[in-house]
Amino acid sequence: MAKSSKETMKTDEMKVLDVLEQHAKESISELGKRCGFSPQRVARIIKNLEKEKIIWGYSAIADGTLRGFKHFVLLVKRNTVPFDAAFKKELAFEKIDGILSSVAKIENMFFTHGCFDVVVIFYAPSLIEAKDFIEKIYKRVGKYFGEYRLLETLVPIRKSSLKNPKNKELVEYL
Repeated sequence: MAKSSKETMKTDEMKVLDVLEQHAKESISELGKRCGFSPQRVARIIKNLEKEKIIWGYSAIADGTLRGFKHFVLLVKRNTVPFDAAFKKELAFEKIDGILSSVAKIENMFFTHGCFDVVVIFYAPSLIEAKDFIEKIYKRVGKYFGEYRLLETLVPIRKSSLKNPKNKELVEYL
């Protein structure tokens, strides 16, 4: 494939990704119109992006209030104890999720570079249950971690690049 063809393909993939991030629920035909491509081209690009694991999946963006959940962010600082091989596998293959909690639901987990080494974003019914969740985590993996900070989010302005449709009602928090 010529370099210009590879560059064109990459540009087309980026255009489809941009449209998908805002309109994933729409039909392939509608996505094609938004991109300026045929539905067949959009379908091929999406299939390729899924195959290459650039698109991991599709999900609904919800604020948690229907379930009665509150949203929390846990910032964790590692200590100097290296992860053992078994723990690395637990993290990589999500086996740790079943151990931690049936009440809290992990939304995102990131290893980061900066003041904190791990960011865990999760939902729990209350601050008490969020702290219980952290205690369960600490019992399981505390030997690897030192300091942590728990934040409760008040208002999601954006989630997964989408603006909160209730922002006009939430201005009072700003």
